Amino acid sequence: MDVLTDNFHTYAEGFLGTVELTVYSSALALLLGFLMASFRVAPVGSLRIFGTAWVTVLRNTPLTLLFFAVLLGLPRFGLVLPFKVFAVLALGCYTSAFVCEALRSGINTVPRGQGEAARSLGMTFGQTLHLVILPQAFRSVIPPVGSTLIALAKNSAIAGAFSVTELLGTYRTLSELGYNIVWTFVWIAVGYLIITLAISALFNLMEHAWGVAR
Repeated sequence: MDVLTDNFHTYAEGFLGTVELTVYSSALALLLGFLMASFRVAPVGSLRIFGTAWVTVLRNTPLTLLFFAVLLGLPRFGLVLPFKVFAVLALGCYTSAFVCEALRSGINTVPRGQGEAARSLGMTFGQTLHLVILPQAFRSVIPPVGSTLIALAKNSAIAGAFSVTELLGTYRTLSELGYNIVWTFVWIAVGYLIITLAISALFNLMEHAWGVAR
């Protein structure tokens, strides 16, 4: 316990940094995921191409490489922001591709008649998608989206290599102070476990409240 009690402030700072990264990146990933899923099923060819390209590129790019591209590449084009903002952009954009594909699989489970009925009532494609199709699709993909955001929380550890305060990065400080490396990582693992269990509990509640009965 000495490793934790003697360095509680360090652990707390890293824990809160990881929570902050997870919350902001999850919000961005969900927003972009919904948008890209809309593009992928849109009747406009250019939007479908853009959505497909977005998913294909990001799903097949290593996350570490994406961090390098965002944190080191964007400033070369005059976009200078705090490293934490760049980390949120990298994590959010990367995860949005997986959220998009989860939503698209959910859209495919919605009966075609739902869209046809909405259009027969005079709804536009956008109204049909966002008022009829996507709400039903999201209900069926709550578990995979939750799993995707849990993966995002664990992927946030990469941000520590780019001068962003997060939980895994605390091991460097404690290692320099001479603390036992095993117990240092044990408490880091406990911190990640708390975060992932919290996300899992939230999505379990959502599934019980809104999920599709099977």
